[in-house]
Amino acid sequence: MVVSLDLELIKQIEDICAARGVRLTPQRKRVFELICASPKASSAYELLEELKASEPQAKPPTVYRALDFLLEQGFIHRVESTNSFIQCCSCNAHKHYSHLLICDKCGNVIELQDDSLVALLASNAEKHGFTISNHVIESHGVCHSCSSEIKE
Repeated sequence: MVVSLDLELIKQIEDICAARGVRLTPQRKRVFELICASPKASSAYELLEELKASEPQAKPPTVYRALDFLLEQGFIHRVESTNSFIQCCSCNAHKHYSHLLICDKCGNVIELQDDSLVALLASNAEKHGFTISNHVIESHGVCHSCSSEIKE
């Protein structure tokens, strides 16, 4: 599979890594490119199969280490309900919480960032004396494209 990727995005994550003093190895970069190439969330084993096309010696730990790095740096998100991964839509230096819309028909994932939703959740939690340390907000349904196909 030939990956067409925004070179500006790759430059951006390379710059972030350099500023943080962390290393974007060729394997980490390639796994990121593979994730970015698909609107669908990719499982670790799907990524491994794609990585083997360019690196036949690749093993599961290679992919898992790359995924751990990319998650830690905030370049990707884990889709908890499907144990898969997508590109972060902002790939910037600050941590943020996202709301993922997951199409159950085609598998496409849309990332939304809504500070008012996060503030509402934090406010509701605070009323119960609870401090939220992590949000995983995933909504499953049918995307516009798939729902249009159903109507036809």
